[in-house]
Amino acid sequence: MYEIENVLRDYAWGSTTAIASLLGRPESGRPEAELWIGAHPDSPSVAHLPEDGTRSPLDALVSSDPEHFLGAESVSAFGPRLPFLAKILAAAQPLSLQVHPSLEQARAGFARENEAGIDPHAPDRNYKDDNHKPEMIFALTPFEALCGFRPATETRKILQHIADAFPDGQTPELLRALLEDLAGPDEGGGLRRAFERLIAGGQAVAEETALVVAALVSGAALEPYQAELGTVISLNEKYPGDPGVLISLLLNRISLKPGEAVYLPAGNVHAYLHGLGVEVMASSDNVLRGGLTPKHVDVPELLRTIDFHPVAVPMLRAEKTVMDQELFRPPFREFQLQRIELEPDAGPVPLAQTGPAVVIVVAGDVYLDSPKGDLALSRGGSAFIAAAEAPINVHRAAGSTEPALAFAVTTGL
Repeated sequence: MYEIENVLRDYAWGSTTAIASLLGRPESGRPEAELWIGAHPDSPSVAHLPEDGTRSPLDALVSSDPEHFLGAESVSAFGPRLPFLAKILAAAQPLSLQVHPSLEQARAGFARENEAGIDPHAPDRNYKDDNHKPEMIFALTPFEALCGFRPATETRKILQHIADAFPDGQTPELLRALLEDLAGPDEGGGLRRAFERLIAGGQAVAEETALVVAALVSGAALEPYQAELGTVISLNEKYPGDPGVLISLLLNRISLKPGEAVYLPAGNVHAYLHGLGVEVMASSDNVLRGGLTPKHVDVPELLRTIDFHPVAVPMLRAEKTVMDQELFRPPFREFQLQRIELEPDAGPVPLAQTGPAVVIVVAGDVYLDSPKGDLALSRGGSAFIAAAEAPINVHRAAGSTEPALAFAVTTGL
């Protein structure tokens, strides 16, 4: 077991207080958007090596003996790299609308851009690696997001509600066109037509978006669509005229309570709007953006990547094992999340470990116990656990009178 230090990413949309408050440390004074916990080569955690008191980037440590650190099954399934990346994510402002490719699309796109000689760090590069990026988010606070396409009939009701706010004959042409796009029996085709109309509409979409927002803020009734139309208004304040403002109306608008989670497969258009959560994903940085961003948007590649079928919100329910383990297991092999809560009188909880694991403590003090040793972690502390170290039990620290809460990520094999 290795105590690790993790890298903070200070993207502009991050909260200046949420991660520091969660982990019980001073604020940096900068936006703190993501704390990366893993071995992704862009920002690997750094492991403290007790053998000689030195430190090592986690990706280098893993590559020194993949079978020991990852286990034979993980190496066989995913190669000699840690297959998952965990993050503490704190969104004070909306992230970009985005979608992640399938594994086949990622491999093909990465090879294609390499053959074209596109610099790996070029701003117009789509594929940073050859891996897919399925992910999940577990809400630590109330968490707001857009996630996947809602049924076209429901979106038409919202669009018609907006259209009814305009005097006869003054409904923006864009609204009329979107209502027509979504009217046919082919929901997937209609959603694609509506999305493409918005993402590729340029200045005309920006101008008509301004008309829609002006109607909403000048007294049009928002109920019964307060959340959806309020999102349109707030997104336009941050990104006026952006196609993502009205694209948000095509998507499920969700509000997670603390303790709830959703998972996001390839092709799912989504955007996190506000909140603090534990995010887990396959170890990749492949993102195709679709609005609400000043960054590169490759419309043709985006359209090839999106799944335009309407979906129910992919909620992820906790599973309780006979050993009292609380697990969130999305339908992906790369990862699963374990929530470990230890009350003052609670006994140890076995770590649900299949291959390598990482642990982060967000409340109280714990210690990790294995036949080969133990490791104490306080609030804000984290660890990497080699596959060869299993089995692990998680205990509340002796003498502590406060509940402890930790999260652990391992593979879903």
